[in-house]
Amino acid sequence: MAIPPRLIPVLQQFDLAHGRLTDRLAGPVMDSGNGTAIEVAPLTDEEHLWEPVPDCWSIRRRATGPGPTATLLADAGDWGRGSALPRTPRRRSELLALRADHTNGSHSPTRDDYRVIAHAAGAVAGFDSSATAWREALIGIDDPALDAVRHSAYPHGSDPEDPFIETVWWVNQELLHHGAEIALLHDLFRARQR
Repeated sequence: MAIPPRLIPVLQQFDLAHGRLTDRLAGPVMDSGNGTAIEVAPLTDEEHLWEPVPDCWSIRRRATGPGPTATLLADAGDWGRGSALPRTPRRRSELLALRADHTNGSHSPTRDDYRVIAHAAGAVAGFDSSATAWREALIGIDDPALDAVRHSAYPHGSDPEDPFIETVWWVNQELLHHGAEIALLHDLFRARQR
């Protein structure tokens, strides 16, 4: 199936943001944005669990509890993501994996099914896998699907009320916005090490 022409620039933007963030976190090199390869340190377990300010929400072992300002640990597994009701914030990997499934899969996983990955390499691989699943969901649609309301049935957003092209645009905006925050925290963690 041919990719709808109006989806191509949005998909290219997604691919660029996905690739740059994955490379920045995985290392050892990434594109500087102008084609120059620069060395970057990969995300470490210490950094992945780093809490840059007191009382921040983070991922924690379920046995230790949610931390001082969160009221629950969301997601599945031995580790959970600090949260409170209503359940926020979501991790980028979770958002991409669940939206991909609710677009092109079983439409059944919930945020409670998503497993938090506590080690850095697994978290980076999980993000890459989730982003790849979202991309696969996108390249499998036709042009009329871009205008279809409820093409994505992801229940934790405006997806059921929006034309699918708006959901696709929103996911790109989220990846760009939060990817920049992740990159900044990555730089700050490295700066405090020096």
